Amino acid sequence: MLDIKFIRDNADKVKKAIIDKNIDLDLDQLLDLDTKRRGLLTELESLQATKNQVSKEIPKLSAEDKKVKLLEMKEVDKRATELKKQVDEVLKEYEKLMYLVPNIPSPETPIGPNSVANVPWRYWSVKTGVVDPTKDKDKAKEVPAVFDFEIKDHTDLGKTLDLIDTEAGVKTAGFRGYYLKNEAVLMQYGLIWLAMKKMQEKGFTLMVPPILDREFAFYGSGHFPFGKADQYQVLTEEDKEKGVSEPTYLAGTSEPSLLAYSAGKTFEEKDLPIKFCGISPCFRGEIGSYGKDTKGIYRVHEFMKVEQVVLCKADVVEGDKWLEEMREIAESLLQDLKLPYRVLNICTGDMGAGKYKMYDIETWMPSRKDFGETHSDSNLTDWQARRLNIKYKAADGKIKHVYTLNNTVIASPRILIAILENYQQKDGSIIVPEALRPYVGKDVIKKSGN
Repeated sequence: MLDIKFIRDNADKVKKAIIDKNIDLDLDQLLDLDTKRRGLLTELESLQATKNQVSKEIPKLSAEDKKVKLLEMKEVDKRATELKKQVDEVLKEYEKLMYLVPNIPSPETPIGPNSVANVPWRYWSVKTGVVDPTKDKDKAKEVPAVFDFEIKDHTDLGKTLDLIDTEAGVKTAGFRGYYLKNEAVLMQYGLIWLAMKKMQEKGFTLMVPPILDREFAFYGSGHFPFGKADQYQVLTEEDKEKGVSEPTYLAGTSEPSLLAYSAGKTFEEKDLPIKFCGISPCFRGEIGSYGKDTKGIYRVHEFMKVEQVVLCKADVVEGDKWLEEMREIAESLLQDLKLPYRVLNICTGDMGAGKYKMYDIETWMPSRKDFGETHSDSNLTDWQARRLNIKYKAADGKIKHVYTLNNTVIASPRILIAILENYQQKDGSIIVPEALRPYVGKDVIKKSGN
């Protein structure tokens, strides 16, 4: 959420952001409501001031004058009641539109309508090391793994090695359901353990947050109203009987819970940054993605994720520093796993309303003959903090809203696609990444009986 004064003073910038981010919002309608809101509130304040003044005068008046004044005050009260009703109606629509106002993207953010305009700017593999594609396009092409045999995709590998069962998963859980089995389970939880230890070493507070959150947490993080249809609503029979007005929803990431933990708090600047790491199952409806990435376990309804969230002081340089640091943490984990990947600067039309600047990390997935998204790194400046009223007292004594950032440390099972496919061997076995061998208990996964 942007400050309304900023919106009034920078209407042209906000309108451009609305267009660039493909937001369905009429800013002039919001500004008209704001004018009406301020006019009504000014009149209400004037009426209250009149009442306060008259209340001081009444004891000094004669009985007759007092009677006249009391009658006048009845009319004032009547008008105030009418105004309060109007204010409530205007505020309801005003707040609805305010939740739709996007953040202004950074000057470095590419302008574009969708993912086609995203800009790859960093590649890595064991073979090439870090590659800047603007300086060496040919070397960037060497990053993806090359095989001298016909490869299998993760579904075939998973079925053959008894690691993944999507047929039973669909039977049990419906569309996009899956079971992880045997070494795939050990890999998943080994990945989570590696990620947790890395975050602990980086000074993050480890948390297992709630996965059932109230609406305010989703509105606060910006996942509502935009992604409301994509979250699973949980409403028990008891809730229905009690007429619960605010249902709970299964979170698609621990970000809403981690941010809501600090809702309404005011920190001291010396205590910033606040660094949280959430470990949780995640649930997403994947509304609108039917027919897209339906094969295997790339786009599923439930998965495990380790997420990092940072609250820092309201400074663009400080925010950018943490955006890069969180990216580096995620990259270091992929480098530990020796998986080829690239980093993209995400364009306006693909970044979401609240993002100021955003990177995606995509890991090479051989069967797709392309990179697939495994991490998302975002700086939202004070857009979320204003919604959740998260502030800090600056060194100069001023109260400001913090900047918030978030990034994926690891998410499974999607990362398993990259591991299984990049580490497959000609004989159909899979070499276990060295970093995961202590958790899997073996160096190679082979077909049973081999």
